[in-house]
Amino acid sequence: MMMRRRIVLTGLALLVLSGCGDSEPPTASTASTGNGLVLSDDGVSHIHGVGINPADDTLVIATHSGLFGAAPGERRAERLGDVRQDTMGFTVVGPDRFLGSGHPAVGTGQPSLLGLIESDDAGRSWRSVSLSGQVDFHVLRAAGQRVYGVNSGDGALLVSADRGRSWTRSSPPGTVVDLAIDPKDPDHVVISGDRGLARSDDAGRTWELLDGGLVGLLAWNSRLVLIDAEGEVHASTDGGRRFAPVGDLEGQPAAVATAGERILAALHDNSVHTSDDGGRRWQLRLDGQ
Repeated sequence: MMMRRRIVLTGLALLVLSGCGDSEPPTASTASTGNGLVLSDDGVSHIHGVGINPADDTLVIATHSGLFGAAPGERRAERLGDVRQDTMGFTVVGPDRFLGSGHPAVGTGQPSLLGLIESDDAGRSWRSVSLSGQVDFHVLRAAGQRVYGVNSGDGALLVSADRGRSWTRSSPPGTVVDLAIDPKDPDHVVISGDRGLARSDDAGRTWELLDGGLVGLLAWNSRLVLIDAEGEVHASTDGGRRFAPVGDLEGQPAAVATAGERILAALHDNSVHTSDDGGRRWQLRLDGQ
């Protein structure tokens, strides 16, 4: 069973790293970017990332065609601003402040690879930080000055110590599916990939393979949480050396994040679920759209 999970999620990783393929011809509500992407304006579709804006507790959803938000208590999301970019990489780094990456909307004149971009107005507008035209991060995580990103083009893990202005290349073992940062130490990270789990205590300069055979999407608050391809939730209290099963999300995760002790998980049906008890029990936060 464990081998089956690894194969399924490795396939998911290859899709994540290679980008979103054309699934339908452009229509009145869709348009091709010219680099293999089709953007829809029909609402939340194809979720790449989730987070909570600490300014107002809005659930923020990064999708194939821009950002959407759902205010506390709302089960439907509304578009945030007018930017229709394909936000492949996404993370919340402060009140109204997000980092992203991906591909521009049609007709903007921007390079097809956005590099690292930043918004300080809750996603309504964005500015380039670095690597424009060079990189498309499909995994993007940040804590303090540290930023980690996995480039879809070559699978490289890039690490920044100055909020994404300059970068160094890390050489983790195997293909990286996801990455989580220790909230107590931004130099301590755990990756999930085709060789299982590995950890670094020095911001990606050296790596240690971890036993256990698990692979999945990661999030970290007081515990390191891993959700595998079948939605089974595992938690570790020792930085990923040992995991124990704690719950079941009952669906394949598309994106996972934390907001304090809250865990957020988007599924491939475009619903978002939350857990306040470490992944044991889950509540529907956003209806699938």
